[in-house]
Amino acid sequence: MPSPSRDIIQLLMVFAQAFTAPTFANALVLLYGTILAPGRRTVTAALRAMGLADSPHFTNYHRVLNRAQWSPWLLSKLLLALIIRFFVPAGMPLLLAVDETLERRRGRKIKYKGWFRDPIRSTVNHVSKSLGIRWICLAILVPVPWSQRWWALPFMTIPALGPKASDKLKKRHRTIVDWAMIMIEKVRTWQPDREIDLVGDGSYAAVILIQRCQRLKRPVKLVSRLRLDACIHDFPGPQPKGKRGPKPKKGTRLPNLAARLADPKTRWQKLKVLWYGGEEKEIEIVTGVCLWYRRGMTPVQIRWVLLRCSEDSFKPQALFCSDPQVPAAQIIAWFIARWNIEVTFEELRAHLGFETQRQWSDKAIERTAPCLFGLFSLVVLMAKILHPETLPVRQASWYLKDEATFIDALAAVRSNLWRGVNYSTSAQEADMFLIPHAALFSLLEAACYST
Repeated sequence: MPSPSRDIIQLLMVFAQAFTAPTFANALVLLYGTILAPGRRTVTAALRAMGLADSPHFTNYHRVLNRAQWSPWLLSKLLLALIIRFFVPAGMPLLLAVDETLERRRGRKIKYKGWFRDPIRSTVNHVSKSLGIRWICLAILVPVPWSQRWWALPFMTIPALGPKASDKLKKRHRTIVDWAMIMIEKVRTWQPDREIDLVGDGSYAAVILIQRCQRLKRPVKLVSRLRLDACIHDFPGPQPKGKRGPKPKKGTRLPNLAARLADPKTRWQKLKVLWYGGEEKEIEIVTGVCLWYRRGMTPVQIRWVLLRCSEDSFKPQALFCSDPQVPAAQIIAWFIARWNIEVTFEELRAHLGFETQRQWSDKAIERTAPCLFGLFSLVVLMAKILHPETLPVRQASWYLKDEATFIDALAAVRSNLWRGVNYSTSAQEADMFLIPHAALFSLLEAACYST
């Protein structure tokens, strides 16, 4: 049976406190098997990869997901602590990215499913919906030694149900903004002394989310898109002498950002930034501080950044940060770094079989996808232990690869597992064949890089 090195085992033993001893032993088998298995990531596929296809106790491994008692919150807390320990230097802020992705699933027994916007099939001018489960993921953006870009490592994933699914499960319906507030409050509880910066796409541009982030014992900065027609106001002036009543919470309404964009008098500032893909791009920006107001809510203070490109390579857009002291260049850098969570979603589908799991019970469905997301981060942690500075990259004379990607991290971990097989060398009992080293290496490489 494949087994990891001692350093990997020590890493994984951190999670033993979340399980009973038998459940933890079975969970490790599923973890190793899921890493090694190509194609679908089902319990049976994991057991086959571990050489347990003939095990009469296969139901014990299913119970890890559909029946065993363990806390996903505790696992998220432990995983986050490990990521910080290996990738975030002491005293450095935590940069978190929040986003949702769709797991396309059908089936009468799947109560979590609903019709949601499909980001892969949708375009700017056409919205396509698919039936499935929408997952909201919170990841930490960290630098890794083998890549120039930051990687988004998931540590908390929750199903964001639609109204009908919530009714079927008799659960209170929560929006993705509601779930984002719950998740960030959890992280703040786990990391009370760390500075935390949160970045999300336009779905998380909400006044109420800013308010919740600012009410925390140590406020969290929120960065997101801002609508060009957002209602922004000046700060209120001093209360006139003799005037009764409460002090005004906002000043006069300011021209929206769409008007500033169209105004030829707007003074633009040129700025060079690292754009998507790592290329340096020159853009034009204008920034300011104001109050963002939504009807029925207390206005919040933000710094807005309006940006455009003279080359017309992207449409003008606006960003904001809930902390007006943050420079515009930093806001742009944080938002660009957010794209790495989309890369993580793509690699989860390509290399860890996301959308191929086939659990049917409510508890198993609720647990399996978050486990796959967490496995992504675990694989990166294992690769960091095995190769602290330089990760081996698969190359050929016709394919030169500049830096490592997730498939290289996965291959490194798989190689470590396969090399840990306890081969029998007894001539009396073993059925052994001599195989050339080159052929063995080719087979091992094919197994490690299979998808």
